[in-house]
Amino acid sequence: AGEIDITKTRWSEKPTALVPMILSNIKNLEPHAGNRKFEQGRQEALKKEQELLDRLRQLPDGEQKAKETKKMIDLIRNFSGYREYPKYGIISRYFVYKQTLLKEAERLVQANVLHKKEDIYYLTFEELREVVRTNKLDDQIISNRKDEYKFYEKLTPSRVITSDGEIIAGKYKRENLPDEALVGLAVSSGIIEGRARVILNMEDADLEDGDILVTSFTDPSWTPLFVSIKGLVTEVGGLMTHGAVIAREYGLPAVVGVENATKLIKDGQRIRVNGTEGYVEIF
Repeated sequence: AGEIDITKTRWSEKPTALVPMILSNIKNLEPHAGNRKFEQGRQEALKKEQELLDRLRQLPDGEQKAKETKKMIDLIRNFSGYREYPKYGIISRYFVYKQTLLKEAERLVQANVLHKKEDIYYLTFEELREVVRTNKLDDQIISNRKDEYKFYEKLTPSRVITSDGEIIAGKYKRENLPDEALVGLAVSSGIIEGRARVILNMEDADLEDGDILVTSFTDPSWTPLFVSIKGLVTEVGGLMTHGAVIAREYGLPAVVGVENATKLIKDGQRIRVNGTEGYVEIF
């Protein structure tokens, strides 16, 4: 995920990245809208819980089943958030490592060994140790790896690659879909129609209330954008990937795994996302 990649710029390093989101929220949301939305979600969850328990009570030995289910619901509500703590600790330490490495890179820049401190990202850790020890570096290594990175960045990875390197290809098997519909995985139910905003970098986000986010994938840094959107389409993902989970939490229709979505859907086009059946229509 993006937050684990130390080469990615963090908000603390570039706070201006938050400005478009803050302005978008000011424009699209009333004061205290977050509290109201949270309370709305809480009430909906309690209603669904009660519906489930009522259905269980209709079954044989229903009272016992309802009691056990209620206990599990409470446990999950109280403790599921703690699963983020270990990852938070890892990510926090990674930032300390990054700052330390960049501090050493800054020294190498001052010694005219590196042109830019970010060049260390193109070295292996063993190579960096040798550069620090000798204060010598073949500039061609950095140049070649930058070229390789640009080349690989343009490639589209296969959707499924086994641990043995086998590429598994296939198509969605669906029937009775609208003509020209883009097929994907239904991960958050509901149907929504609106303006598509094709966004590849979070810093470029300029959303209005009711927009549908179309992107390659999302990670936790994208979560603030979910406040303004009404639907989600991604090229990569599954039932338990970040975008799918957050879409369900926010009650947003979502379809993931839509191949070439950011190329087939143009920014500003009107689209309909069917998060129940798993397809997207372009108008």
